[in-house]
Amino acid sequence: MTATTTRRVQLPASDWRTRILPPTDGRGGWLATLAIGLLAGVLRLVRLDIPRGRIFDEIYYACDAQNLFRFGVEAGTEGNTPEDQTIQSQCIPNGQAGFIVHPPLGKWAIGLGMRLFGVNEFGWRVAAAVAGTLMVVVLVRVARRMTGSTLLACTAGLLLALDGLHFVQSRVAMLDVFLAMWILFAFACLVADRDAVRRRLAVTDDDDLGGWGPALGWRPWRIAAGVCLGAAIATKWSGLYYVVVLVLLAFAWEVGARRTAGVRSPVRSTVVRSGYLVLLTLLVLPAAVYVLSWFGWFASSSADQLAWDRNWADSNPASGLTGLVPDGLRSWWHYHVAQFNFHDDLRAKHPYQSHPAGWLLLARPVSYYYPAGIGLGDYGCEVESCSREVLAIGTPAIWWATIPVLLLLLWLWLAKRDWRPAAVLAMILTAIVPWVRDDLDGRTMFLFYALPAVPFMCLGITLVAGWLLGGRGASSSRRTAAATGLGIYVAIVVLNFAYLYPVLAAQTLPYGDWQARMWFTSWI
Repeated sequence: MTATTTRRVQLPASDWRTRILPPTDGRGGWLATLAIGLLAGVLRLVRLDIPRGRIFDEIYYACDAQNLFRFGVEAGTEGNTPEDQTIQSQCIPNGQAGFIVHPPLGKWAIGLGMRLFGVNEFGWRVAAAVAGTLMVVVLVRVARRMTGSTLLACTAGLLLALDGLHFVQSRVAMLDVFLAMWILFAFACLVADRDAVRRRLAVTDDDDLGGWGPALGWRPWRIAAGVCLGAAIATKWSGLYYVVVLVLLAFAWEVGARRTAGVRSPVRSTVVRSGYLVLLTLLVLPAAVYVLSWFGWFASSSADQLAWDRNWADSNPASGLTGLVPDGLRSWWHYHVAQFNFHDDLRAKHPYQSHPAGWLLLARPVSYYYPAGIGLGDYGCEVESCSREVLAIGTPAIWWATIPVLLLLLWLWLAKRDWRPAAVLAMILTAIVPWVRDDLDGRTMFLFYALPAVPFMCLGITLVAGWLLGGRGASSSRRTAAATGLGIYVAIVVLNFAYLYPVLAAQTLPYGDWQARMWFTSWI
């Protein structure tokens, strides 16, 4: 009998496909991360209470969030129309159930901000600001893990910090930034799990690579990813699109890791060893988190009748096999059917609706706030006519650059067999392509639906920059030229964001200065 030897895979450090150990972050990497995060946080928190009052969909979500902490459910509110600012600004309950079309988790986060800082503009927006800032920090870390470069990682984080749409959504009490945050977190957890799997396989005994291959034991990062995916769905149902894509990515990454380690049948090995665990952690666990997020609805009293459809089963007796389902679950399911039908039938025309084909072009941004008739003395106006706006629009230098970057990512994936551009490309397209079908059906859609794509757009630009810089063997002239180009590009992004900042943050501008920032008539 021969002695069992421990097999450690020795692979070129420059080969991204077979790198087992993630780069080691020192104190400098964390200091750089925190510096970028601090910049993002300051940008999002300064003047967070401006503009005054509830703007755009804040009139719904902020009131729903306030009612969640009052009653445990989103009870009905007097007014409930954008025009009824006087009543709606006070969120006066009307004693009836409110028909709510989105899950509750994002509104619990908004409500927590009000619980901590009061029922005011800062209170109902601060949770979004925290979420947006955390996204920048996590993007730096996942970009550092994927590229091995603190410089490139900070570039990705800086781009996200300076994107106009992400900036605006981080300063309003709406759900989209929470959805984007959980999706990015889930992706980051699965990338960390990918590295952990490769570390374990690197020290696997040769004898364990035959047959079904080795079991990989405890996978805390994948469990965390499942929780994040559940939180995404519990914020908005569109999180379901990312569940499908991330399950496929996680499966493909494990197959690739097992193939690299020398497992003879990597697909079969992954199915047998990890298939059921993938289902449990990335499908069953998210579903459980989603159901748990409705705890307030389930716990609501049947007597107060503030939870929509809570008592539906009482007047709709079960028949056949549905009699095995508890009345609470039947009522909950009926509520979900009503919510789905609402979204599926949403075809009301809106002046700021847009089509997915025009999102990357920024063809139609959304104006959240624009008071009319601002003259001398109003909001600090020092001329005859001024404008003051919150325009939800991405930084053009980032969004327009993404269009050629998508083609380069596709080429890097196919020509270089690089998993990173493939993953980033998949995440960007997931934020846009599913909405195309809804566009064909005439659904009402807005630019901010694409928000989950923004961190991956920044990451994609960074990956292309890394490719231009080259590896360790790249010539000094190439690296100098690429670094110079990257520096110029980042400077353009900074200037672009600074130029648009007044119309992103409701600063008062002379009308001519505001109009100069409206580069296209479709932006007005």
